[in-house]
Amino acid sequence: MDVCACIEEPVIIAPFERTIIPTGIAIGVPAGYEAQIRPRSGLAAKHGLTLLNTPGTIDSDYRGELKIIVINLGGEPFEITHGMRIAQMVITACVKADIIVTTQLDETVRGSGGFGHTGVSNHRIV
Repeated sequence: MDVCACIEEPVIIAPFERTIIPTGIAIGVPAGYEAQIRPRSGLAAKHGLTLLNTPGTIDSDYRGELKIIVINLGGEPFEITHGMRIAQMVITACVKADIIVTTQLDETVRGSGGFGHTGVSNHRIV
């Protein structure tokens, strides 16, 4: 779902500046779920506007106002106005893991291969 700005006055975000935009809403996420806050692709592609800490996580025990951390990576100032759709929110199941401390992990084909070792081709898509 889209998340909108709830502001009294327009906010101008200069290039490479970040700010926190209130939404005017609070939600009650059920236990076992989380809300994820994600950028809107149109704002990113057209204006370089995106979100920091993406995806942002709203835990099931948080009850305060949702606020969106916005950054302008574009070359021009960007104006946010009241009611503007600035982010997207997805509600998803969140599994709580039991952490087991160990000195040895099971073997995999990838092993400890880091960046670039997922088997993804290096071919460019044109």
